[in-house]
Amino acid sequence: MTLPGPLKLALLVLLTATVGTGLIACNRSKGQNNNTSASASPTPASITVSTAPAITRQLPRFFEASGSLAPNEQSDVAAETSGKVAAVGVDMGSSVRRGQMIVKLDDADFRIKIQQAQAQLDQAKATLRQNEAKIGLRPGQKFNPENVPEVAGAREALDLAEKNLRRYEKLVETGDISRAAYDQQKSQRDQLAEQYQALIHQAQQNYAAVANAQAAVDAAVTQVSLAKRNLGYTVVVSPMAGYVSDRPADVGEYVSPQQKVATVVNLNPLRVRIDIPEQAISQIHVGESVSVTVAAYPDRSFSGRVARVSPSVTTASRTLTVEADVENPKAELKPGQFATVRILLPQTEAAVLVSQRSLRAISGSTYVFVIKNGHAEQRLVQSGQTEGDLVELKSGVAADEVVATSNVDQLSDGVAVKQ
Repeated sequence: MTLPGPLKLALLVLLTATVGTGLIACNRSKGQNNNTSASASPTPASITVSTAPAITRQLPRFFEASGSLAPNEQSDVAAETSGKVAAVGVDMGSSVRRGQMIVKLDDADFRIKIQQAQAQLDQAKATLRQNEAKIGLRPGQKFNPENVPEVAGAREALDLAEKNLRRYEKLVETGDISRAAYDQQKSQRDQLAEQYQALIHQAQQNYAAVANAQAAVDAAVTQVSLAKRNLGYTVVVSPMAGYVSDRPADVGEYVSPQQKVATVVNLNPLRVRIDIPEQAISQIHVGESVSVTVAAYPDRSFSGRVARVSPSVTTASRTLTVEADVENPKAELKPGQFATVRILLPQTEAAVLVSQRSLRAISGSTYVFVIKNGHAEQRLVQSGQTEGDLVELKSGVAADEVVATSNVDQLSDGVAVKQ
């Protein structure tokens, strides 16, 4: 259909206005989107950090190793005789003195044996006194057969006969007595000499009985001593001062010799054994100071000294075994605890140190952030020994370089910072 001219003109104007309005709305919407995108990507903000310069200090050097604490002395206490436990004096954990009773066995049978041995001793002594009296021997006197009364009398008679015989010899030479009288006197002297020798022999035999009786007395004395010693064995005592770590014996239990009734440990000092690598052998000597730390006391260290050094290196591991004694006066450390041991070496070395707060562990590696020109520079470092709140950096940071000490977990390489 053909429209009139005026109508065509009106439609054209209307269409032009509509298209213009749409273009304007579209441009406005595009402008708004551009503004929104611009506001979503602002300039990154700086991270506020605290900083401190890396310092240089002479550090004492030490060798560090680990080992287990062990008692300096440990004794499994056993009874020396058999018997039934009548009483116990300690329990696990008890503090004991040297010589203190641990257990006591029933001693009735042992006391009876002492009485029997004493009775045998008394009888042996009585027999000895009787035999001594036979030969006139006083207690403690040295035997001399001439002291026996019968022998002494025979000796006097023999001496008199000898004198008379010498007198008869002179008389027979002068003819004052007959040869028969002289022979009679000589025969009498010979009889007295034989009698004297017989009495000497008898006295010696009697002394042999005395010696046997004395031996019986000595044996009886030994039996009494043995019985008393066995009675003493009924009281089992601690061989040293320390603590009871185990006491398996109970009242009423029958124990036999060498059967453990308790275990006593001496806790001061404790000892710790560590292995030193072959290259460090020349630096370790008896008497050097050590410090020991355990997990139970993370903020404390215990002092000690190298006490023993093995004379040989272990072939398999090429290490040297070293033992240190650790002071433990309050028994705070316990045998069996895992300990870290530091052996102080005589020399010192210059070291670069930073605050431990500066360290950040990322994927198993340690980093610090050095602050330069308002930006953080990430550095891979190798840490060493600690000194209070400071830690040694063996590599990665030079002395006097400034490192971040706070908000390090928010930092990354190249990020802007402000102090």
